[in-house]
Amino acid sequence: MAVKKKENTKNYPALGRWLMFVEKPGAVDRIVYGLYGLCAFLVLIDFTYYKKVYFTMERFPAFYALYGFFMCAALVIASKMMRLFLMRDENYYAPKDTQGEAHPDHDLSKEQVDG
Repeated sequence: MAVKKKENTKNYPALGRWLMFVEKPGAVDRIVYGLYGLCAFLVLIDFTYYKKVYFTMERFPAFYALYGFFMCAALVIASKMMRLFLMRDENYYAPKDTQGEAHPDHDLSKEQVDG
């Protein structure tokens, strides 16, 4: 098994050096679990204070957390459905594309590459 060579991070900007902790094994898992914990904490905090509401459904505990989750899920489902009629095949623009055209030979210059 090859040993990964440690990078020299001295030339990285400050934010880049600070974010290098993500490269460590298990760091991403810790970030995800931290976000889960933060979400759970915020839902629990929702039970501890009085809310002045304008609609009766807002009185439901964790209403905004659930509303945000379901609306985010609805956006994903709606985008999957829109994909069915908005998606084009791979060569949709090909008849009008200039990348597929052959370049004239007189306009090409061939140079010798030493190497």
